[in-house]
This record gives sequence, C-alpha cells and structure tokens, in this order.
Amino acid sequence: MNLKNFDYNLPKELIAKEPAKPRDAAKLFVYNKMNTKSVHTRFGDIGKFFNKGDILVLNNTKVIPARLVGKLKHQDGTLGRKFKILLLGQKNKNSWTALLDGKGRQAGLIVVFGKNFQGEIVKKIGNGIWEIKFNKGGRDLDSLIIKFGQMPLPPYIKQSNYKKQNKDWYQTVFAKYSGSVAAPTAGLHFTPRLLKQLKKQGVKIEYIILHVGLGTFLPVKTEKIEEHQMHKELAIISPAAAKRLNVAKNSGKKIIACGTTAARTLESFTSLLCHCEPPAGGEAISLKNGIAAPRSVEARNDKYFIKSGQKYTDIFIYPPYKFKFVDSLITNFHLPKSTLMMLVSAFLSEGNTKGIKILKELYQEAIKKKYRFYSYGDAMLII
Repeated sequence: MNLKNFDYNLPKELIAKEPAKPRDAAKLFVYNKMNTKSVHTRFGDIGKFFNKGDILVLNNTKVIPARLVGKLKHQDGTLGRKFKILLLGQKNKNSWTALLDGKGRQAGLIVVFGKNFQGEIVKKIGNGIWEIKFNKGGRDLDSLIIKFGQMPLPPYIKQSNYKKQNKDWYQTVFAKYSGSVAAPTAGLHFTPRLLKQLKKQGVKIEYIILHVGLGTFLPVKTEKIEEHQMHKELAIISPAAAKRLNVAKNSGKKIIACGTTAARTLESFTSLLCHCEPPAGGEAISLKNGIAAPRSVEARNDKYFIKSGQKYTDIFIYPPYKFKFVDSLITNFHLPKSTLMMLVSAFLSEGNTKGIKILKELYQEAIKKKYRFYSYGDAMLII
C-alpha cells in the first residue's frame, strides 16, 4: 500500500499551538461506523455516547522532560555551539539512548547541560539513535533531567512561547508512571471533573501503560507502508485489569480505547480464545481470565481475550487489519502519512481498506468546520 494514500492538505491556521481551556471544552467529532452518521459536539459531552458498564481504557504513562539542550565542550574546557538531544529510553543507571540534533555527531563528544551535569556520546546504535553516558546516575540523574529538561513537544509547537505552561499542558491529568517521550494526546482532553462524571454514570475506567517512544511518532519514510518498521515500546497490562476487561467484553460491554497507544496495547495483548463452534445446548463453559465461552453460538464466532503482562510491542496497525478487542476509539486529528492515521483508517474499515477514503472524507469535514488538528487539537470519537 502506498504512503501517498494517507496524505492530505491542512491549512496552517488549524494546527493547534495550545490546548482548549478547560481541556474538555475541545470540539468532539463523533462518527458512527454502523450508520455512517456524524455528530459535532464538545468533548465534555462524550459520556452521552457511552453506556453503563462500558470500559474506558486510559494510558497513564507520564511524559518525562526528555529534551535536553546543552553545549559542546571543547578539549580546552571551553563551551561551543548549542547541542540538542531527545532521550528515548534508559539503558542503565547512567546511560540512555537518544536522538541527537545537529551536525558533527560522533562518539567521544562531551555535552554540558548545566553545572556538574554533562554527558558523553558513547556510540551509534542505529537509525539515528545514539547512546549517551551521563556523569550522574540513578535518582540524581532523574532529578537533573527534571531540572534541566524540557517537555518533548512536536516541532510545530514553539517551546519558548509557553515553556512553563507546557509542563502541565503536555501531560494528562491521570499521568502516573514516567517513561514517555511524547504524550498520549487523546487523553489530554480529560479533566478530573469529566472522569468523575463518567464514573458516576457507570462507565468503568481501566488504566494500562504504553511508554510512548519512536514507535508512535517516528515518520514513515518508505513508499510502501508495509516496509515501515515500528520501534518497540514498553507496554503493561495488570492481571486485575485484564480480568475486568475480559469480563466486560464477554458480557457485551464496549471497550473504548482512548488513543492509538491504548488501542495498540490492547491489540498487542489480545489472544484467540477459540473458534467457537461447540455443540448446542448446556450452560456456558467458565474459563480463566473472566471469559465464558457459550456452548451455543453461530459458527466461527471467534472469541478473543486479553492476556496480562509486560512486553515490548512493535505492533503496526494499518488497513486491512481487523480489530479484535477494541470497540470504540477516541483519537485526535493526526499528521499526514503518520502511522496514527493508518491505525484510525484500519479502525474505520475493520478488515478492508475502505477506511482510508472514509478518514479523508471525515478530515475534510473537520477542516470545513474549523476543527483544530494535532497534539493540542480537537478530538474524534469513532463508535
């Protein structure tokens, strides 16, 4: 499949530079896959499209201030030009993998970030990724990264304009476990008030983790999208969460993934329970993980369930992928030619490639109605 199928033109003025205030005041574009009808409302009203017992799955990863700006250190101890790095993942107590910004990247360079805080470029790992070894480790290093680091905002958002505000803006209100170098942006629209309202309504909330890294935001550079290789990202689902998800799914409740990261995590941990073609009659067979397989079902009514665990996933979802566990998807309006667009296209079509055309049509409608795009932009709910 060709990359150009996922291209579109967006007026620059529709690229959001800051979030809606309050967060749930963002616009919400609701699209029903079954009847192909659209509704335009505000994000704070999203509960109108959920039912009691449905499960909203949120990614409670926390973004670290992963962008460090320092200066190259010359052999005589003087400081030279500015040098930027983007931390990607921790290798050990004082070493990280990182993307390096600027010319002259090579092993042996020393970069000074602050008083008594510097790093040495150790070696190239591949695909523009390098290892950097810091002169501090453990909690001391964590504290220095928090002190000197900047939020890893996308390039279309100017860091200097809202440097202080972005530390709050570019973080979900339910963020808990540090490890991401980009925000799970669909979750940015939720407020404590809205989450409380949904719980009162009877919507169940489950938290999973996918620490966002290159796999989520790295651009696709291959003309044939099948040749694109996703980078691995750490994903975690607890046994308790898996059991509750399986019970809800088995009882006919909807699983609502908030964001492509939550969707990818759920699909990564989904396994086939059975090709359900058992003899008619009798009670349901009780199985582990909260699953019950009925004795009387239509032929090949395949059942899937979530396994708990921790693993690095590089799942790449694009048409004609058919989702196995996710029923509804909350997502933002994404960059052209991105893996995020490809996932949403697959969700719109469920097993064929028609979703590509549908998504382009929905994006054109959103552009006409002046929806704001990208990380700080408005949201879409696909039901």
